[in-house]
Amino acid sequence: MTDSDTPDHLPRFLPDAVHRSVHPGTALLRLETTHAREGILDGAWWPRSRDIGAELPSLISALTEHLGPITRVGLDGSAWDELPTRVTVDDRVVHIDSFPVGDDTVLITRGDRDHFSLMLVPPDTQPDAARAAMARAVRADNVTEARQILIETGSDRPPAPA
Repeated sequence: MTDSDTPDHLPRFLPDAVHRSVHPGTALLRLETTHAREGILDGAWWPRSRDIGAELPSLISALTEHLGPITRVGLDGSAWDELPTRVTVDDRVVHIDSFPVGDDTVLITRGDRDHFSLMLVPPDTQPDAARAAMARAVRADNVTEARQILIETGSDRPPAPA
């Protein structure tokens, strides 16, 4: 299936479902569940590492399950170990764009015009801080940018030495 095969009639809202981790052991993802999409962020993603080859396929699979086919992912290339220009997930090519969007945001494109913005929680974030940041990011009334949410929840700090 190619990009041109992506249906243009996809729904333009996120699913009505409880916030949850999708497929435990793969992508830790939360999505805003309002149809209005009025907040700054549409969701949050907490990858386990900076290895994009290991992390991105599970995110794309989880998003595809809820949103339909994903065509592009925009990331800050400096935040990842290596950043390919495309990945194939479930026999679909997903293009990867490197933008200086900041380490705290992932831009997802469904179809050719529908964009979603996910807050990126750093992989080494403590679980309580990550959960707090993710919960705040998906609030329908959220008007705080990802960077500020991470600062306010302590998710931007490395874990304390053991």
